[in-house]
Amino acid sequence: MFAKRQNLGLLLGVLGAVIFAGSLPASRIAVSEVDPYFLTAMRAALAGLAGAVVLLITRRTLPPRAAWWPLIACGITIVLGFPLLTAVAMVTVPSSHGGVILGIMPLMTAAAAAVIEGERPSPGFWVAAAVGSALVMTFAIYRSGGYALSTGDILLLAAVVCGGVGYTYSGRLTGLMPGWEVISWAVVLCLPLSLLAVWLTWPLDSAAITPRGWTAILYAGLMAQYFGFFPWNAAMGMAGIARIGQIGLLQPFMVVLIAALFAREPIDPLTVAFAVAVVVTVAIGTRMRIGRTASGS
Repeated sequence: MFAKRQNLGLLLGVLGAVIFAGSLPASRIAVSEVDPYFLTAMRAALAGLAGAVVLLITRRTLPPRAAWWPLIACGITIVLGFPLLTAVAMVTVPSSHGGVILGIMPLMTAAAAAVIEGERPSPGFWVAAAVGSALVMTFAIYRSGGYALSTGDILLLAAVVCGGVGYTYSGRLTGLMPGWEVISWAVVLCLPLSLLAVWLTWPLDSAAITPRGWTAILYAGLMAQYFGFFPWNAAMGMAGIARIGQIGLLQPFMVVLIAALFAREPIDPLTVAFAVAVVVTVAIGTRMRIGRTASGS
C-alpha cells in the first residue's frame, strides 16, 4: 500500500513538473511584451482570484494557527519571490537556459528539507542528487558557451533558493491540509498585495498586448502559479519532499522540449544524451531511502 502511494506520488510529481516546465517559456513570451513586474503581479493576482473562488466553492475554514507562518513563507518564496526573479531573468536569458539553471532546484529542495523538516536522505540519494546537478550545470555551461555568471544567472540562482524553501514549507503543510488547499491559501494571502501591484504596474499600452502575450500571462498565472501545485504538493505529501524534488531534474529538458515544440528550436544529440543521463539519476535517486529525524517538524 505504501509503495503504491509513493508511485502515485511520483506520477503526480511528474505531472506537476510538466506544468511548471511551461512557466519559463510562458514568462519569456510575456516579458517580450510587458514589464516583468507587471507579469509577476498578474500571475499572483490571477492565482489569488482562482484560489479564492476554489476556497469559497469548497467552503474551507481558516487554516489552523500552526499553518500561518509556513503559508506566509510560501507566499514570500513561491508566489512572489520565485516568479519575480525568474521574470526579470527572462528579460536577458533564453527560457531554455533558465530551465537548465533551475535544474539544481532538487538539490536545494533536499537541503532545505533536511534543515527545515528533518528529512535525512541516505548517502546514495545525495550522490544521485549531486551527479544529477553536476550534469545539469555541465549542460548549462554547454548551452551558455562560457563559465561567467550573468545577472540573469544570479537571479535564477536566487530563484532556486526561493523555490527550494517554498517547496519545503508546502510539503510541511500537506500534513495539515490537502496540497491544493496549501497553494490556495498561499496565493489568497498575497492577493491584496498582488492586486495593488497590478494597478500600479498596469501598462499604459495594454491594448498593444497580443493574444499570444495574454495567453502566456494566463498560463503563468493559472497553470504554473496555481493549478500546477495541485499535483506537486500532493506528490510531496505522498512520496516526501526530497524524493519529489529529484523529479525537478527533468524540468530543464522539459523546458527545452516545450521550446522546441512552440518555438521550433532544434534539439541536438548532446541534449538528448544529457536528458537520458539525468533520467537515470532521477530513477536511482527516487529509489533511495529517505528517513526523518525525531526533531524534524
